[in-house]
Amino acid sequence: MISNNIKAHSALLSVNIIYGANYLIAKGLMPDRIGASALVFLRIAGAGILFFILKFFIKEKLDKKDLKLLALCGLLGVCMNQLFSMNGLSLTSPVDASIIVTAIPIFTVIISYFLLKEPLTTQRILGVSLGALGAILLIYLGNSSLGSGSITGNIFVFINALSYSFYLVLVKPLMQKYKPVTVICWVFLFGFIFMFPFGISQLITTDFSVYQATDWTSLFYVIVGPTFLAYLLNMYALQYVKPSVSGSYIYVQPVVAMLLVAIVTYLYATSNYKGDITFEKLLCCILIFIGVFLISSKPLSYFKKS
Repeated sequence: MISNNIKAHSALLSVNIIYGANYLIAKGLMPDRIGASALVFLRIAGAGILFFILKFFIKEKLDKKDLKLLALCGLLGVCMNQLFSMNGLSLTSPVDASIIVTAIPIFTVIISYFLLKEPLTTQRILGVSLGALGAILLIYLGNSSLGSGSITGNIFVFINALSYSFYLVLVKPLMQKYKPVTVICWVFLFGFIFMFPFGISQLITTDFSVYQATDWTSLFYVIVGPTFLAYLLNMYALQYVKPSVSGSYIYVQPVVAMLLVAIVTYLYATSNYKGDITFEKLLCCILIFIGVFLISSKPLSYFKKS
């Protein structure tokens, strides 16, 4: 019989494979088949409906004084997160986007220091410095003529990661007070309200009549996979493993994105992704990985002495 621990790790691996593949799949839809903001509209609306179906079976009363915080979480964790994520991805390389997002644990540590007064050790300061250096260099590399990267797209993805990091810090007390499904339903509801004016105009001008089977499959994947299914799997895993363990699986995302880009480039000589994987980008990736490792691991012996 498979233990709950193994099931949890399998769930986390699945979550980050889903996210990693989404960079290439969502990128394939934008902007020829659908605008980035219209895709965000469908993604939030579709996943939100599925979450509310689950919420129907969970009865839990909400304290009205928490509505303002839930609204802020909806703005940061759903509206801004999704709009900057998809619009950034539509302008830049899937590889760049997947690497920048791995800096979320680094941003979270910085925000927690200022908002929650969580201590910053020497090891964490070094980790934040290395990770930030990697992220900033990668954004700059988006200006290169090689590959499909873009400095504007990279900045958008950076803002996406930053807004989601604020969300992770602010939503923590709500997650401790209510059941996760209750929180996510309200967060998605407010997120949808804030996002509506940005996505509706693009959505009504989208020509779905030209969609082929592959387009519908990709759209279904983007709506259900990285939003609804991935969140449920992550909630399941967090019942059996620590959040730090869950966070460490974020490394899987750029690996999956790079593998898929390499496969597409190999199969299609005319691929737009040629030049997306470079030594400089791999170096930035390593810097961020080391940074996240330092801030999420227990104090190493050298730093205990210092």
